[in-house]
Amino acid sequence: MTNLDVGSLTVVGTGFGGGGQITADASHTIATSEKVLYLVDDASTAEWIRAANPTSESLGDCYLGRDDRLKTYFDIAERILSFVRRGLRVCAVFYGHPGVFVYPSHEAIVRARNEGFEARMLPGVSAADCLFADLGVDPGRRGCLAFDATDFLVRRRQADVTVPMILWQVGAVGRVDYPRDGNHDNIKILSDVLEELYGRGHEVVIYEAARTPGCHPRIEFVCLENLPTASINLISTIYLPPRDEPLVDADMARRLAMPEDFLLSSKGVASGYIPWRPHAGPKPRRPQGG
Repeated sequence: MTNLDVGSLTVVGTGFGGGGQITADASHTIATSEKVLYLVDDASTAEWIRAANPTSESLGDCYLGRDDRLKTYFDIAERILSFVRRGLRVCAVFYGHPGVFVYPSHEAIVRARNEGFEARMLPGVSAADCLFADLGVDPGRRGCLAFDATDFLVRRRQADVTVPMILWQVGAVGRVDYPRDGNHDNIKILSDVLEELYGRGHEVVIYEAARTPGCHPRIEFVCLENLPTASINLISTIYLPPRDEPLVDADMARRLAMPEDFLLSSKGVASGYIPWRPHAGPKPRRPQGG
């Protein structure tokens, strides 16, 4: 049984870059909801949300005086649900994709549905989408691994050094609070593990999506041995290009009746997972049909 007439919840995302990536569905939901609660990371997006709907209210104060991230997330979810329980059509707005590394959005939807309310999530532009575009990485060419940095370490996730890998929330690796000290010791542990897999000289990318209009993303190349002394923020992502070229199972390719030139074209193909360096001249054009 659902309480369709006494409240509902729609969770949306704003993407990055000052709200320029907000979808039409998300924009319409923000404008037409009876209550809007938002958690975004730039002033221009917050101003746009308030202008679009005068009922808008920031969730930022939920972080004040709090060090336990999980408790903060629970408080955010409960605050969102408090308005749904009043019978309002509520829109909860988060930056980026509302379902990617946004614990309270999922928690709020689960609680709402368990209480009989209609709840849904609309997709948004995530940091991964921005990374693929900014670095020129195509995950469809060689696949892509992605892990939370803490999860990668404590669960001993298996890296495949022939496949691109993304590590999220590197600045908060191993922490359940909000690290304000740089978290250098834990980043050094992460770096040591990665060096064992890739080698000290393997070059990776510290990436941060552009957060305001007119700004550029952060794209910084650094060798793993220098990662502990690099500037790592809470929003920093690490992209690791493959160390080795993937092998092609020739027998399987033949069983699939694939052309022989596929085996040759699959060797030494860097495009699709080695990032283009910004400010290094024009990005090379791919051959027609490549």
